[in-house]
Amino acid sequence: MTAAGRLPCRYVIHAATMAMDFVTGEESIRLAARNALKRVREQGMESVAFPALGCGVGGFPAERAARIMAEETAAFLCEGVPGLREVRFVLFDAPTFWTFEKVVGEHLGYIQRKLGRYPIPTVDAVIETAGGIVLIERKNPPYGWALPGGFVDWGESLEAAVRREAMEETGLELEELRQFHTYSEPGRDPRFHTITTVFSARGRGEPVARDDAAGIAIFPPDRLPEKMAFDHRRILRDYLEAKFNPSSTMAK
Repeated sequence: MTAAGRLPCRYVIHAATMAMDFVTGEESIRLAARNALKRVREQGMESVAFPALGCGVGGFPAERAARIMAEETAAFLCEGVPGLREVRFVLFDAPTFWTFEKVVGEHLGYIQRKLGRYPIPTVDAVIETAGGIVLIERKNPPYGWALPGGFVDWGESLEAAVRREAMEETGLELEELRQFHTYSEPGRDPRFHTITTVFSARGRGEPVARDDAAGIAIFPPDRLPEKMAFDHRRILRDYLEAKFNPSSTMAK
């Protein structure tokens, strides 16, 4: 990312979609869009404009590029981005414009229908280290301390999702991963109805606040922070009860 010079914007995010072998593929476009959106969050931008990634010299089909970019943008916006007012697609010619309008419109309509009717699957991780339980301080609303976790991507298992989220937010690899419990109370997430599957694990590595985490800390089980997001205080209470009281309902 660089300054924009004389352009009527603040920054230029350089999103490379062509690999060293001069081939543009779906994964490179997806990563370029995802990483560009991360820069948007980090810099607190109010708006961002995308071209049709990979569709110029790269020769990637516009319809497939539109689908990938719509998926990444929708997933990004679902996480909640304070201050961001607009994501715009700026297209070079009429055929590409009509293609993006159709594909992006269809995908956003699909997301709206899903959000309106169906719960969204998420994962959270109770990560233990020698000093206690790893929690992140959320960068985006709802604010507070929380378990590392997030949304399950399309085509991803719950186990793969929780490992990815833990690495993205804490830099830790998960060992001894076990599924603990599922929480589905409709009001547990103030944004929309989510169903989270909670895993327990040991963390390997040095915890570092990354991605959506404004901060990170290790808390002893008897000194958890006062302000916690979602229903994570209840989750930790249930987890600790199951761990230290094997005869409890949560342990069964």
